[in-house]
Amino acid sequence: MVVRMRHTRAHTKNRRSHHKLENGSFVVCSHCKVSKPKHVVCYNCGTYRGRNVVDMVGVVAKKEAKRKEKQKALGKDSEKGN
Repeated sequence: MVVRMRHTRAHTKNRRSHHKLENGSFVVCSHCKVSKPKHVVCYNCGTYRGRNVVDMVGVVAKKEAKRKEKQKALGKDSEKGN
């Protein structure tokens, strides 16, 4: 049977010193001037590299419709309980 080799705390910490996370880098959107991560579509206006990639008006309208549906369903459920 092989004797288990132990590592000292210093050895373990030296090995783990490379496991740290790096800070994310942010840039300013060229269209709406909001801070955003690099190489990502802007969450505010939906542009990437000067082009409109995501229709943010449609996204907001879809979220609003979904919220209204949820409120409507919750309103009907509360009436049934009374």
